Amino acid sequence: MNTETFDVNGILKQIKERSNKKNLGMVLVHNGIVRGTSKDGNSVTSMEVDYDEKKLEKLKSKILEYEFVEAIEIYINKGKLNVGDDIMLVALAGNDRKRLLPLFENIIEEIKQNIVKEIEQ
Repeated sequence: MNTETFDVNGILKQIKERSNKKNLGMVLVHNGIVRGTSKDGNSVTSMEVDYDEKKLEKLKSKILEYEFVEAIEIYINKGKLNVGDDIMLVALAGNDRKRLLPLFENIIEEIKQNIVKEIEQ
């Protein structure tokens, strides 16, 4: 079981240190957390998560090809996760809010639909 709490401040610091300051105008952060109810209203106590590491790396490489993107960091916990545990953290940095925001939403959906696998319990 790999259930770490993501260090958002540390990740932001790393992005700022490694980035070209002239191309860095904002950082968007999404922290997905196991909630106590499913989308259909059923009670949840835990979930089992796995993900495809090759697909994740391919997605990150693809995102870095956009000229308005300066950095992308994605972390996903594997294994049994309890209510309140972090599932994933996505940090997207760049210089154009109007293009970053829709891309950010698409990245999260891509991860949820095609990379993360919720294992039935």
